[in-house]
Amino acid sequence: MKALLVEDEASLRLATSQTLELGGFAVQACASAEEALPLLLANFAGVVVTDVRLPGLSGLDLLARVAALDAELPVIVVTGHGDVSMAVEAMRAGAYDFIEKPFSSERLLDAVKRAQERRNLVLENRRLRSERAQHPDMPDLIGRSEAIEHLKVVVRNVAPTGVDILVNGQTGTGKEVMARLIHAASGRKGNFVAINCGALPESVFESEIFGHEAGAFTGAQKRRIGKLEFANGGTVFLDEIESMPMALQVKLLRVLQERRLERLGGNESVALDCRVVAASKADLLALSAQGLFREDLYYRIGVISIDLPRLRDRREDIPLLLAHFVAEAARRYQRAMPMWTPEQMAAWQAADWPGNVRELRNFAERLTLGLVPVATIAPSHSPAIVSGAAFATGAGISSPAAAATGAGMEWAAGAGATGSAAMTAGAASAAGVAMAAGVPAAGSVTGDAEQPSLPQQVDAFERDLILRALASADNNVALAADRLLLPRKTLYDKLKKHQIQRD
Repeated sequence: MKALLVEDEASLRLATSQTLELGGFAVQACASAEEALPLLLANFAGVVVTDVRLPGLSGLDLLARVAALDAELPVIVVTGHGDVSMAVEAMRAGAYDFIEKPFSSERLLDAVKRAQERRNLVLENRRLRSERAQHPDMPDLIGRSEAIEHLKVVVRNVAPTGVDILVNGQTGTGKEVMARLIHAASGRKGNFVAINCGALPESVFESEIFGHEAGAFTGAQKRRIGKLEFANGGTVFLDEIESMPMALQVKLLRVLQERRLERLGGNESVALDCRVVAASKADLLALSAQGLFREDLYYRIGVISIDLPRLRDRREDIPLLLAHFVAEAARRYQRAMPMWTPEQMAAWQAADWPGNVRELRNFAERLTLGLVPVATIAPSHSPAIVSGAAFATGAGISSPAAAATGAGMEWAAGAGATGSAAMTAGAASAAGVAMAAGVPAAGSVTGDAEQPSLPQQVDAFERDLILRALASADNNVALAADRLLLPRKTLYDKLKKHQIQRD
């Protein structure tokens, strides 16, 4: 982990450097933006932390230079207490986060570590895109876990040899991806032909696999080459080979041994030059012992056997996989990439994912399209907004808008945000907040006063939610934004709009 620190005050520069170093960062400390700029390259692997007020170029000037160099390089801006307008300007200019002085070590390290995680994902995606550009037909084998690194070594070693391979793995672990990767790395120029042995009816199986001559059966009006012959010079992928009929297993075994076949209804022997990659989600050796799969075919296709791990056996790869799938979905559907908190990612990493990588990919699609229920993507302390129902159980304080309309909706901002403590962000009571915004509290008598408009009530409700979220987060804007499921820039805009000053 790397951090480039820009701070003109020597004592604060030393203290901040020590904090970051204790947090595991390799720190380069500079006294000015001019000194820092030569150290920044397009693929700088770390995070920039800069003060706003600097001699010469300001922190915002440095932010603009960094954005021009690499718009995805995270910059954390530090400035004096209470300057909300400066925070809004920095966030609009592309800052990753904004920290006010004086700040705690925990606040700084939390922001820098989250920024470093984001940077790691950006650089990993760039590496994958670069590899894809060099090998456009090669699928992705995403991950840095020990199991995935081992698979990459296996592919490099066996792909060029041409030996037949058996890929074992549960549904959704990526058996076809592995087969395509082997084909792409083999250097073979022929076709990659995938055959789902479980989807072909037995009546047409032999014709599809081996081909047929004209007149071989009713309706066979002309010669048709089979899929094995079509894969000549390439790779044939036999998925779900455990479902292949026993009678055809005998014929396949002969073809694999001799590398020649005869089309259905023909006498001519056709030479084959194709590699066979078979895949199974069942234990073929156990099926052989039960008489459900030919043992000799098992040993013929299983010269090399590759076992794919379940997703829950490589949980450390979930952040990279999810980021990749979400980026793909965002491009495909023209949607903004959704954001998530460390707590949400930790929950996803702890899940079982019985559908493995396929299930994670489907989840990423729904997440990008906004179809995942809030309760699924929100950490336990976040307010889940559900129309016509309580937000959560706990504090039991009516929101001002709810009080005004009699909806009776309740709010719980999380642990520690109960009772009067939740109001220390700037309001003495729900009624006080409501009345300050021109919204009568429940049970109040307004006489002939004009009923507040819906926008007024919504603004008062929104202001109250923000105040309570700030109180529960000890005025930490980044944490409050996470709990409100808002981008930090949006929350800063709303602080300015509602004239909320943090103590």
